[in-house]
Amino acid sequence: MRFHREGYLIIIISLIVLASLLILTYFYLASLLPLIGLIILGLLLFILQFFRHPKRKITQKNDQLIFSPADGKIVVVEEKFEDEILKEKRLMISIFMSPTNVHCNRVPISGRVKYTKYHPGKYLVAWHPKSSSENERNTIVLESNNQQEVLVRQIAGAMARRIKSYLKSGELVVQGQELGFIKFGSRVDLFLPLDANIKVKLGQKVKANIDVIAEWG
Repeated sequence: MRFHREGYLIIIISLIVLASLLILTYFYLASLLPLIGLIILGLLLFILQFFRHPKRKITQKNDQLIFSPADGKIVVVEEKFEDEILKEKRLMISIFMSPTNVHCNRVPISGRVKYTKYHPGKYLVAWHPKSSSENERNTIVLESNNQQEVLVRQIAGAMARRIKSYLKSGELVVQGQELGFIKFGSRVDLFLPLDANIKVKLGQKVKANIDVIAEWG
């Protein structure tokens, strides 16, 4: 199993702390060693699976398709006015990422980074209606090769308190490359043109670089 670089330090610290607890249990609470050992093993597996980083290359890039930028569950499909930068009504698709999902975010289209801005904020649960505008978040606008714009918004949740974005304004990007990472449960919103043909539905589970969210209208 590959692990994402964002997890290296946390994994090392966790290994040291959990190993120390196991040693202390062995010397001072030997009768509880099997129970505490199982708990420690469970915690370690949880941390390791959270930072797993499977290889996900789009085998055939397609400028007509908008791929999912995240692993998770579709929790919102609706028209909504985007008031930060686009200032117009858009189709909003929200993907909820639970702690068990892969948390590396991917670029949904090829093109150019037109805008990127980090916003500090609250830590409401990721499915809260106001989390998109009040939580800690990072907004990225991508301009496709056919001059259409897609807004991607990484949103921190109640557990996720660290958003990483690897893109810079003006940078050329390729569909499927790493966009960023959100730690421990979160949400990603996509704002698409109103004429985009949506290919997902509420409750559907999607994976970055595998499932298509929409096709240009």
